Amino acid sequence: MTEARFMTATGPLARLLVLLSLLMATATALAAEGETMPEMSDATFGEAEARFAERVEALADTSFREKREIVDALAAEAHPRARALLTAFGDKRLFYREADGRVFIALEEGDDSLRLQDAITHEDIGEVADDGFDDVRTNTALRKQIRGALARLDLNAPDPATRMAAVAELSGELDDANVAALRKRRALEEDPDVLERVEVAVALADLASEDPARRMEALQIVSGEQSRVAYNRIKLLLRDDLDGNPVEPDPRIREAAASYVARIDSLRAFYDGLETIFFGLSLGSVLVLAAIGLAITFGVMGVINMAHGELIMLGAYTTFVVQQIFPDGHEWSLLVALPAAFLVSALVGIVIERGVIRFLYGRPLETLLATFGVSLILQQAVRVIFSPLNRSVVTPEWMSGALQINPIFSLTYNRLYIIVFALIVFFALQLVLKKTRLGLQVRAVSQNRGTARAMGIRSERVNALTFGLGSGIAGIAGVALAQLTNVGPNLGQSYIIDSFMVVVFGGVGNLWGTLTAAFSLGIANKIIEPMAGAVLAEIMVLVFIILFIQRKPRGLFPQRGRAAEE
Repeated sequence: MTEARFMTATGPLARLLVLLSLLMATATALAAEGETMPEMSDATFGEAEARFAERVEALADTSFREKREIVDALAAEAHPRARALLTAFGDKRLFYREADGRVFIALEEGDDSLRLQDAITHEDIGEVADDGFDDVRTNTALRKQIRGALARLDLNAPDPATRMAAVAELSGELDDANVAALRKRRALEEDPDVLERVEVAVALADLASEDPARRMEALQIVSGEQSRVAYNRIKLLLRDDLDGNPVEPDPRIREAAASYVARIDSLRAFYDGLETIFFGLSLGSVLVLAAIGLAITFGVMGVINMAHGELIMLGAYTTFVVQQIFPDGHEWSLLVALPAAFLVSALVGIVIERGVIRFLYGRPLETLLATFGVSLILQQAVRVIFSPLNRSVVTPEWMSGALQINPIFSLTYNRLYIIVFALIVFFALQLVLKKTRLGLQVRAVSQNRGTARAMGIRSERVNALTFGLGSGIAGIAGVALAQLTNVGPNLGQSYIIDSFMVVVFGGVGNLWGTLTAAFSLGIANKIIEPMAGAVLAEIMVLVFIILFIQRKPRGLFPQRGRAAEE
């Protein structure tokens, strides 16, 4: 049916045309979705279509209370097109034409146009100007109710995973409508895993029953649950009312609830400790990536490189540029950004070494001041090229979300991947230093420069390549940091001091010392932080390192050779 027919047809003929279009649209939709028509008489089917159309049209101009009633009615009747309608409603894609109140689903929204679909028949209207259209209003309570209605519809989905997700959604809001839908599903469910979750959800609702035996039975069913929903509902049984009387009058139920809460609190304390260690390892992995390049350059050349943080920043900006070049390649752009960031930062590092540092060997104060000036130049260059504003890097889908170990404990994928990535970089660097010609020369120069020169090793070339290697690893650290924070001109300044602390604590030039120190300081920081706060935790770690190097000036793993002598 065309839009003109809806606007011009009147009287009995119009109603007949509308009914016929609804019947054809429903048959087409059901056929497309692989569903079968419900067994009902033509009159009953026509009444269902008429009710659906009436409710959709009523959404255009009615109160929020009446909209909530309509949403519940649509979910209860489970009309074949109700799910698409409610999904669009919850996503704020439901519009009505101000001239006649006709309701549409917006398939696409342009700057001044809408591509519309009729909300009743699902007929594609095409692209129209957005003048004269207004969205069907929602609020937070209504959108919450729409999510519940969609979950009730999904309880009857053929896919068990969809039904499982619907049960999880309904478990968080056990009102009368949701509990009734869950009880109905319990009698029909055949999948054992879904049935178990349905029974737990119903048992959580039964904790509010007036029958003590029923409450005790429900408590026994959910006694093995670790979810926050179950914990919060059972904990309610231990509270007192406004008059100071226990909410749960049965002492046996209160005792069982108290035992459950104590057990879950103990588990939470254990997993909170594991989470703290995980966050500490995550911070430590960032410190490893940030400091490992500095450990190489500092250990081999004795250069205090204050521009190391800016080399990390360049790696992060390289990641941003790669994503701008490949705007649709977020899932694989990191594979391009890693070697690109290494090369960019390594080349900049070689230029710094050849242009500035090689003239200042043996003068640590001058190298500190010179590289600090270089860091300011790099920061200003980035501000001129990219502006002072922070830039965001899109995290790939495979790094998003979390690995759910159990309802209490989960590991975020981005931090988990960075821990693994830091270890890969560490062991790859160990192979380079132990198994390659460059690594042999680096170790020779590090232990005794004079003897290395006497053996024919070009120490100037080794210095440049070593500085480039350390700078390239700093660029790789920037790629990792871009997945955790915004990219900005001051990104490197946040990690330069921590990097020096890790290098000094672990032992100058010792990679195993850098790894041990980074993870140790990361875990210590995360343990102290909840008790003392982030700033005080940093200060306490710094004080500890100052006291430590008073006793062991060469760090945990002292370097041998020239680095130790100097």
